[in-house]
Amino acid sequence: MAVTDVAIEKIKQMIVSGELSPGDRLPREADLAERLGLSRSSLREAVRALSLIHVLDVRQGDGTYVTSLSPHLLLDAMAFVVDFHRDDTVLHFLEVRRVIEPAAAAMAAVRMSDDAIAKLDEIMAPLDPATGVEELVASDLEFHRLIAEGSGNPVLCSLVESLSGPTHRARVWRGLTQEDAVARTLAEHRAIVQAIRSRQPDVARSWATVHVAGVEQWLRDALTS
Repeated sequence: MAVTDVAIEKIKQMIVSGELSPGDRLPREADLAERLGLSRSSLREAVRALSLIHVLDVRQGDGTYVTSLSPHLLLDAMAFVVDFHRDDTVLHFLEVRRVIEPAAAAMAAVRMSDDAIAKLDEIMAPLDPATGVEELVASDLEFHRLIAEGSGNPVLCSLVESLSGPTHRARVWRGLTQEDAVARTLAEHRAIVQAIRSRQPDVARSWATVHVAGVEQWLRDALTS
């Protein structure tokens, strides 16, 4: 392993073992380097790398702290990587969405509050088959974000948010080129909401699968035609 990688691993082990907890301040650089058997330059590089992925927070004039390590914060790094996707990887993102979004819908059917379900209705209310594609897709992003939030699982919610961006353009393409795409999307959204409101997790899972799989299948056909 490169020296910097060794330094990263040693700091990671301090956190994983509980020696350092969220919010804790790291020892002084000189003391920590000596304790871990590292050069100060290697330790500095490790701290810089871990701060980039939000594991550590370097505060000028104050010291270096372990962050909250919340899923949303840590998965920001994944969102950064996702931004570098290429068009030919969009299908891969849709495949992952087809795995996790039905699970989120099923969990939301059990855990989502009535007030949160009412927000889904508010998002749907102004939309109809004549709605523009860009407006529909923007609504779709918020719709799926709220359902993921309603799952009560912050890791799942962060994953859904991170994976929504790369498939945004595919959904716009579908809306512009596939007949009745807008009406079909709205109908599927209503079916998902009804299943969640009725507290039917299996039905919610099924409709969410149909919904994401529709975009995936359209893209597969478009890429092979």
